Amino acid sequence: MKLEGRRKKSEGRGKKEEVEIFTLFPSFHLPLSPSPSNTLVIAGVDEVGRGALFGPVVAAACILPEEVLDELASCGVRDSKQLSAAARSRLAVKIRAVAVDCQIGAASVREIDRLNILQASLLAMKRAILKLNVTPDLCLVDGNQRIPNLSIEQETMIKGDARSIQIAAASIVAKVWRDELILRLAVKYPEYDLTNNKGYGTAKHKLGLERYGRSAFHRQSFSPCRR
Repeated sequence: MKLEGRRKKSEGRGKKEEVEIFTLFPSFHLPLSPSPSNTLVIAGVDEVGRGALFGPVVAAACILPEEVLDELASCGVRDSKQLSAAARSRLAVKIRAVAVDCQIGAASVREIDRLNILQASLLAMKRAILKLNVTPDLCLVDGNQRIPNLSIEQETMIKGDARSIQIAAASIVAKVWRDELILRLAVKYPEYDLTNNKGYGTAKHKLGLERYGRSAFHRQSFSPCRR
């Protein structure tokens, strides 16, 4: 009974707290660098948090000047999963500093449970693209799934974060944004070791679920969170 009461109370807080998420980390408002009229404006798009048990799925869309691509590659921009947290944070600052535009989109836990994780991931990517202040001519989308109902031309790219600097930059920015969000939520939910697992299903996280039940930010459509 105590566990069930705790679960209902935490889920009742969920709607308000999900709205608060996006006031913690507002969109990046960057000075826009004019591009030559004959230059194709390309946005790299990637998502993070798809396999996590806790928290939203987050995407970023990044437009980079062509002249900085080699510099970013030499600085270490690549698939965010191959970088340490410190390196990601350093590179995210660099990317935001040189980007023409860089925006975040997200899909909430409720949207993940209602739509499924694939469709929620595509929704997060679409939201990031539509928030861009500069409309790209082409979106390079990581993976093999096209974003539904996107009026902008798009090209999917399997392992895109290893093949495209624009996609790699988006993966880094999205990962840093989401990790910072989870760290803030970890203060409210210390039971799940979120500081260390960032919402993914580690042994300690699953133990927390067994002992305390799920929180308002757990994905009920994911099997470890159904108990």
